[in-house]
Amino acid sequence: MPTPYDVPSSMLIERLAKYLKDNVDAIKPPEWAPYVKTGAHAERAPQNPDWWYIRCASLLRKVYIKGPIGIEHLRSEYGGRKDRGTRPEHTRKGGGAIIRKALQQLEKAGLIGTIKGKGRVITSEGRRLLDSLSADIKEELEKINPALSKY
Repeated sequence: MPTPYDVPSSMLIERLAKYLKDNVDAIKPPEWAPYVKTGAHAERAPQNPDWWYIRCASLLRKVYIKGPIGIEHLRSEYGGRKDRGTRPEHTRKGGGAIIRKALQQLEKAGLIGTIKGKGRVITSEGRRLLDSLSADIKEELEKINPALSKY
């Protein structure tokens, strides 16, 4: 059975974000979501109105692949380089409140869980969701390119 390791991450995150938006009531953008930057390195707020669902989908995939994982490590993953004008760029972490709130919503939806002292891990329901979406994507890719069926 295909897993998120076997399909392109961009396709999986896009499909998962659409699923979360349409089918999971526990995941809703907070009222401050349209105005907030994603970190100290960002110059503006995201332009995509559905960026919250994309971030939740991306976090769910990262917890699947790298879990157990904590908020500080995820902040590093979502950070970037701060433009300091003529001075050299420096690395900055991503916004912690965004990650924390998204993980809390995913936890309320039953897709991830917490291990005390270690971080967040994916639950069996979350694993089942990601595996089924990965299988659908792999099936579509095999129709386009039949040589992929041997993998």
